[in-house]
Amino acid sequence: MKNKYCYAAFLLAFMLMMLSACGTSGSDKAAAKPKKESHKKSAPTEMILATTTSTQDSGLLDVLIPMFEKENNVKVKTIAVGTGQALEMGTKGEADALLVHAPEAEQAVVDSGDAINRKRVMYNDFILVGPSENPARVSGEDIKAAFKKVNDSKAIFISRGDDSGTNKMELSLWKSINITPGGASYVSTGQGMGPTLQIAAEKKGYVLTDRATYLAQKKNLGDMKIVVEGGDDLMNIYHVMQVNPEKHKQVNSKDAKKFVDFMVNAKTQDVIENFGKKEYGQSLFFKYTE
Repeated sequence: MKNKYCYAAFLLAFMLMMLSACGTSGSDKAAAKPKKESHKKSAPTEMILATTTSTQDSGLLDVLIPMFEKENNVKVKTIAVGTGQALEMGTKGEADALLVHAPEAEQAVVDSGDAINRKRVMYNDFILVGPSENPARVSGEDIKAAFKKVNDSKAIFISRGDDSGTNKMELSLWKSINITPGGASYVSTGQGMGPTLQIAAEKKGYVLTDRATYLAQKKNLGDMKIVVEGGDDLMNIYHVMQVNPEKHKQVNSKDAKKFVDFMVNAKTQDVIENFGKKEYGQSLFFKYTE
């Protein structure tokens, strides 16, 4: 009988030990099992960029904007209009960053306190494009002489007429030779550079354009060609800036500053310098170096 009780006690102790071991093993496994960490990416912030149509029509922004968005987790809404309209958006606080090319008008916006952190980004040049038959017989580097010949010959001249940087340059050239353009031969489109070039090709007229947009659109412009280029007064300079958050509280200042820094960093500047080389055999824009 004693042996029977001893055997029963031994069996009970053994079962308790096994249950304890199983419980410990299970909890150890549970403790050892790694927890899944959450790597869910935060939703991107949103930034509005007001810029000129030339940066859009040339295709440059199709390269730069995805780079910026990926590096900074920002979604950029690009509004491509004439420089005058882009600057006006800045003065109204309707954009966060500006990329434009009308230095005097830009400086006025900075002086008014509506924009800050203005930095030179890149440049190319303006050119005069016209039909291959060249009825005004213009050529060379002297853009002012060319404008006078176009006016005197009553040749068709196509103007953007949209207060863009290109339009501002065109009007300043007319003013410098004391001519107020008008009449049937002077056509104002009120449109961007791409559509204006198309209209010039259709009407066989002369048009002032930035080189980048012309090269990007050239295959669709028939027999249009460059007739005047290279003059010192034809440089086309682009600046980037952020809308002043102290004056316009609603703007996304943090991402606007990131965009300004992005546009002038060495990596982006190299992308700008090389843009167009493969397709057009030349750079459409040149980086700015101190």
